[in-house]
Amino acid sequence: MQHHNTILFLHGLESAPGGTKPSFLAECGYKVLNPALPKRSFWESVQLVQEIVDREKPSVIVGSSRGAAVALCVHTEAKLVLIAPAWKRYARTSSRRTPSSAVIIHSKNDKIISFKDSESLAASSGATLIAAGASHRMGDQKALVAIAAAVKEANNENR
Repeated sequence: MQHHNTILFLHGLESAPGGTKPSFLAECGYKVLNPALPKRSFWESVQLVQEIVDREKPSVIVGSSRGAAVALCVHTEAKLVLIAPAWKRYARTSSRRTPSSAVIIHSKNDKIISFKDSESLAASSGATLIAAGASHRMGDQKALVAIAAAVKEANNENR
């Protein structure tokens, strides 16, 4: 059974646990699992996350950049909120596994991961694409509010 209000947050390549986005979600009242993902191996990160998903059964997985690509490679019933997903860099085949229930949030001003990548992922999967945020970091207030709203909606769908 999924644990309602438990969010698994997967950070990006240059980030670490305890950043702005997972802290904001915790302030919104969610239990946030925020593991350190190994930088050296993408597939090691996927394996670690799969073990956490199998054990903790989060209701929502939020992945940022590389973390979003990891989320797309995990087998789960959890809803996905993908922030500037770096799927083309790490997991091109994951576009075929992107559920239509996924929500993609991406800044049109992102200089690291192209907004067009998210447009094509949304188009091929039927996922919802929301343009928000000032940059790839997605730590500004508008980005955080969009992320929290997507998590809230995903969590309500899991009830």
